[in-house]
Amino acid sequence: MDSKDWLRQLLMLGVGTTSLVAEKIREVSDEWVKDGKINPEQAKSFVDDLMSQINTESGGVQKQAERQMKNMLQDLGVPRQAEMDELRGRIDRLERQLRDLENKNWR
Repeated sequence: MDSKDWLRQLLMLGVGTTSLVAEKIREVSDEWVKDGKINPEQAKSFVDDLMSQINTESGGVQKQAERQMKNMLQDLGVPRQAEMDELRGRIDRLERQLRDLENKNWR
């Protein structure tokens, strides 16, 4: 499994967790309205405020997860895309040089 798949799965886990939290927050606020503990406007404000806070924090969590994933992949010795691109370029240049030498020998 490549690094993008790992990262995608981690992010999807975060999105799924956030969705579950949002659902539970709405359930609790609906229950409080039903019980008369808060009015519907307060419930909406409560849910909106919490969701805003979660979304703000999840951006930081997402960036931290990406950093941790990059560090883990680096520790495992998995090359970055830029390193792979550089190596491909070097291989292309060496193959071209080899073809040029072979062509000179056949003339």
